[in-house]
Amino acid sequence: QVQLVESGGGLVQTGGSLTLSCTAAGRVLGSYAMAWFRQAPEQEGEFVAGIRRHSTYTYYSDSVKGRFTISRDNAKNTVFLQMNNLKPEDTAVYYCAADLGWDDQYEVHEYSYWGQGTQVTVSS
Repeated sequence: QVQLVESGGGLVQTGGSLTLSCTAAGRVLGSYAMAWFRQAPEQEGEFVAGIRRHSTYTYYSDSVKGRFTISRDNAKNTVFLQMNNLKPEDTAVYYCAADLGWDDQYEVHEYSYWGQGTQVTVSS
């Protein structure tokens, strides 16, 4: 069982930045494909960014490409989501997800492990 813990959410103004972190005690996150999803009220979960297992290869949704960056620090066993130029439509609960798949994975059902989520609110 992989227990993921997110942190770093908060309230920020339009155009601001936040960095989310995701850790897992006792597990080497570098061995997992990792992703960030988000869910706004009354909406389905939306893929945001992913990073392949044993790799630094990253991929993004069109809505965040050029503004968000996913990365991993294996020494800290942490995956990050750097979010710049935030917009009100980025407001959501952000979830970290992990899986042992090798392909680019964009769907909620493709990930086996999830964190509890962290709220990001962008004020206009």
